[in-house]
Amino acid sequence: MIHGKRLNVMLAGLFLLVATVAWQAAVAEDVVHAVSGIVKSVDKTTKTMVVKTSDGTEHTIKWTDKTTMKGVDASGKAVASSSVDTYDGLKEGTKVSVKYTEKGGEKTAIAVKDASKATAKAVTQ
Repeated sequence: MIHGKRLNVMLAGLFLLVATVAWQAAVAEDVVHAVSGIVKSVDKTTKTMVVKTSDGTEHTIKWTDKTTMKGVDASGKAVASSSVDTYDGLKEGTKVSVKYTEKGGEKTAIAVKDASKATAKAVTQ
């Protein structure tokens, strides 16, 4: 009888441990944030940009080959979705909206939208 109770206690403890680990893994999933502002600088060698928001906060955000870019390219043609690496329009002074994740204090862009062209188009219509 004592062995059965010990086994039950050990199984309950194991279940609790597995449930805790699963809960921590679920909580650790990437949360997507968004920021809008003006590109202050772009460093293509480190694949980072600094976006300055209207309140003066500067966000350093890196991009990867999985980051998508939406907006208008340097020739003025619409870009539905492309990689930031193939997009020439990301430059200082561009108004952007960036969706990003953050891990260990490092922000990584998921998508960058060139908001300056959309704003200019809306104003002229």
